[in-house]
Amino acid sequence: MKAAAFTEPGGPEVLRTMDLPDPQAGPGQVRVRVRAAGVQPFDAAVRAGWEPPYATGLTWPRIPGNEFAGVVDQVGDGAAWSVGDEVLGYNVLGCYAEFVVVGEDQITSKPAGMPWTVAGGFTAGTQTAYMALRQLEVGEGDTVLIHAAAGSVGTAAVQLARRWGATVIGTASEANQDYVRSLGATPVVYGEGLEDRLRTLAPGGVHAVLDGAGGPALDLSLALVKERRRVVTLVDHGRAESLGVQLVRGQRSAERLAEVAGMYARGELSFLVRRTYALDEAAEAHREIETGHGRGKVVLTV
Repeated sequence: MKAAAFTEPGGPEVLRTMDLPDPQAGPGQVRVRVRAAGVQPFDAAVRAGWEPPYATGLTWPRIPGNEFAGVVDQVGDGAAWSVGDEVLGYNVLGCYAEFVVVGEDQITSKPAGMPWTVAGGFTAGTQTAYMALRQLEVGEGDTVLIHAAAGSVGTAAVQLARRWGATVIGTASEANQDYVRSLGATPVVYGEGLEDRLRTLAPGGVHAVLDGAGGPALDLSLALVKERRRVVTLVDHGRAESLGVQLVRGQRSAERLAEVAGMYARGELSFLVRRTYALDEAAEAHREIETGHGRGKVVLTV
């Protein structure tokens, strides 16, 4: 199979297309012919040398990618799927490839009307947003501040928080103000005076914060929120404990993925893919996500 992989950590340039052995499905597993795979900061961290503590049996070459969509083409003993099933799912690594092997409990059916590019990048952002908001106990009557509201996690988080009864304020660049508004949040620009703008929008403070920006955005959030336990940061991992805020807990699940995919199928959740790259353009995709700007999701087509 062809895969975008690397043999030593480094910048985006270490990613290149390689011919690697086809993986084989074992008992309780399926092999999926990948049609699309999402690209995210997690993948860039792996490429730069980070080894997730829960990633076992790491070998070289190393294939990034932890979300995908495609067609089941091999079924291991005992797995309750069929060749030809269209699915989306997740894995720790290995999704920037023509084939990926996963446990049968790591996939769910792809809604018929969901484009492959959307399906390939759908898993991580939607599940992260869902887990974080549940952890923050977001519900009816809450005012929620979401930093980086135009990104893939922010896009899902704004819509889910609104669906669960919250009022949402979303920070984003000037270029993304209308987009954030279209999701159902009150948009506000970053930069000097942000705290004053937020105090004007939420004079009584905010109940919960989902931080996708870190740094100064997280710092000023602490002056606005009533309880620090209701702050989750997605990016400022090194400071979370000292600040008394939370990191996302929990694990992705096929059941949750099926729930949010169902929302998409019913028109209750939108998901934007801002750009697609071919598999052999994986390095360019990484360069784009490492700028830290842009709305929606970057996806590789395979």
